[in-house]
Amino acid sequence: MGCAGIASAQPGFPASYTGDEHAPGAVSTQALAELQDVTFKQRLNEALPLDAAFRDETGRAVTLARYFEGGRPVVLAFVYYQCPMLCTQVMNGLASALKVLPFKAGQDYDVVLVSFDPRDTPAAAAEKKAAHLKYWSIEQDAAAWHLLTGDEATIRRVTSAAGFTYRWDERTGQFAHVSGVLVVTPDGRLSRYFYGVEYSAKELRLALVESGQGKVGSAIDELLLYCFHYDPESGRYGLLTMNLVRAGGVLTVLCLSGFILLTRRRESHPPPGPA
Repeated sequence: MGCAGIASAQPGFPASYTGDEHAPGAVSTQALAELQDVTFKQRLNEALPLDAAFRDETGRAVTLARYFEGGRPVVLAFVYYQCPMLCTQVMNGLASALKVLPFKAGQDYDVVLVSFDPRDTPAAAAEKKAAHLKYWSIEQDAAAWHLLTGDEATIRRVTSAAGFTYRWDERTGQFAHVSGVLVVTPDGRLSRYFYGVEYSAKELRLALVESGQGKVGSAIDELLLYCFHYDPESGRYGLLTMNLVRAGGVLTVLCLSGFILLTRRRESHPPPGPA
């Protein structure tokens, strides 16, 4: 395997797989066979085990439930802090998308990163967090980013619940894993999956509004959500043409009604003439 981490465009399949193992950048048949147990399958509406116990970057004992007490959605990613490349790309892609959103970290959403390497320590998590926040100049969001470590049994329990499978590759001395992030509802249910290392700010915005159960976003966000629909097959939001037409029709009727009402008021109250 050329790279232990796989930037996946689809759940369970490497983005570079073309079916032709001799094509430039293609994944060989042998490598593909080895990756059959490295997947990220959607478990929509399934509940995370919120009683799972971890250590945060300060070394404090916590459970997942702690990050759902605020009644807001959580953006979740599985990484490991000694990852040579892919996990940093996941974190960078996430920070890049979240940074341009009109939502406030810690108020509208939280970010939870779970290391799937049981050898990772709170000290490693703290170092990774500090470097990441400084790089993106988002130190003010420190209270909303949570980097967790735990034992293997607990890690497997949470990753399995989310459909994320991985394995240690002895040849590379790295973990073979797929990349992506999830959006989780305030009650701990898996709501939306996004694959790869670059995430659309627009789609993350829609996912947070949808997962926030009416507590995140504005009326305009709700209208946008009405016009877009999440496709589990692609992990993307697509335009619902009929809903867009309906929304446009409603908006037209409202504008026309407002115009007629304003016209009638003017007709019934003509401006005073000259004395």
